[in-house]
Amino acid sequence: MVMIDQYILGGFVASLFGFVLLCNLRRKIKKNNGSKIVRKDQCIKTSNDGIHRLAVDGVSTDVIIVGAGVAGAALAYTLGKEGRRVHVIERDLTEPDRIVGELLQPGGYLKLIELGLKDCLQDIDAQQVFGYALYMDGKSTKLSYPLEKFNSDVSGRSFHNGRFIQRMREKAATLPNVRLEQGTVTSLLEEEGTIKGVQYKTKNGEEITASAPLTIVCDGCFSNLRRSLCTPKVDVPSCFVGLVLENCDLPFANHGHVVLADPSPILFYPISSTEVRCLVDVPGQKVPSIANGEMATYLKTVVAPQIPSQLYDAFIAAIDKGKIKTMPNRNIVVIRDLLRPIHDLNDATTLSKYLESFYTLRKPVASTINTLAGALYKVFCASSDQARKEMREACFGYLSLGGIFSNGPVSLLSGLNPRPLSLVLHFFAVAVYGVSRLFLPFPTPKRIWLGARLLSGASGIIFPIMNAEGFRQMFFPATVPAYYRSPPVN
Repeated sequence: MVMIDQYILGGFVASLFGFVLLCNLRRKIKKNNGSKIVRKDQCIKTSNDGIHRLAVDGVSTDVIIVGAGVAGAALAYTLGKEGRRVHVIERDLTEPDRIVGELLQPGGYLKLIELGLKDCLQDIDAQQVFGYALYMDGKSTKLSYPLEKFNSDVSGRSFHNGRFIQRMREKAATLPNVRLEQGTVTSLLEEEGTIKGVQYKTKNGEEITASAPLTIVCDGCFSNLRRSLCTPKVDVPSCFVGLVLENCDLPFANHGHVVLADPSPILFYPISSTEVRCLVDVPGQKVPSIANGEMATYLKTVVAPQIPSQLYDAFIAAIDKGKIKTMPNRNIVVIRDLLRPIHDLNDATTLSKYLESFYTLRKPVASTINTLAGALYKVFCASSDQARKEMREACFGYLSLGGIFSNGPVSLLSGLNPRPLSLVLHFFAVAVYGVSRLFLPFPTPKRIWLGARLLSGASGIIFPIMNAEGFRQMFFPATVPAYYRSPPVN
């Protein structure tokens, strides 16, 4: 599905987003039982530009990657397979303990196979996921992935995020030209507007400067380097509160569960053969305090009464156990096999042009997932506005119709058919379906007015998101000059 901004919408929407993007970038890293530290046979060289260049066994680095999460590890492995000399610097090489990035959509799984990383799902007790179960006001419907045309092994996968990342790190580190090191990058080295490398502190506290033609920052949503590269507008519409339910069975086996609760969605999905992840979306940037018990009270009084009865006892037990984690909804994007045609990474002009080309080519796919995630989040959140309530009920009813009405949106969500036009058609089909419900058994002035507000509200949800993504890049990428750039001639 990384991966969330509000794009982390449905746990899987989040995952989806995160993973399809991941796959679109083709990155990878590995973990070496500990970290590789600068050895005696490594040396510090000084280039003509005065920057110290770290060489491993006398061989300089092509690419420095900051961060060894899903994106950084995958990219390291991919670039390493293509012969690039990669130096990965990760702040902490121990197994992460996170509550997001745990549900890989089928589209992401196919990309994982394409990247040669399928075996990273082995030996971590990953669970197959075949679709979603949607709950609202005591009603439920099952939405299956349209997997008829694929091999029986193709499905979603859910797992412990930390276990998955460690497997990716381990695989990346099997390549002799990929060096994985534990260290904290303190700054980027810039000269005449070009990043030349990084300054970092090793596990032992030694300050080292490393340089390479290309530096890629993949240090996650809490990056301390992003402000030095840009001035991003980070929107945090809500926070996820995570729990692990033990030894309980989901109502629909091997499915993610989305409860359209008040005030916002609640997500359940298996992360091992004995554990179920629960993510409670809490609107706003400030959540109830865990330390003084406010969060436990909120979960028991507001959330617990709205979850499926089969999960109630396990949910209360998880709260009483006290292992409650929180995570703001944000996200990050990175690169894929864009670099393959570029042999000289020192050619900054060519590199910059192809970065633009890459983002142009990936825009229709990525923007579809981003737009869907953002739109679904707004539709699924409870609202006091009657038109928004009608839109929410229409969405549930539309998906419950089955056939093309559920397969289309689910194929978008799963990354199997991320087409912008299909997204827009289904979104407004939901709005029209909602209006038609209002007009039955016969229209009245009040119902007509509510229907007009519903259509206006639908437009107000999706068009601002699409505008932020870029209409031209999303629907007409062929009109962007970068779309036609061919690989450089050797």
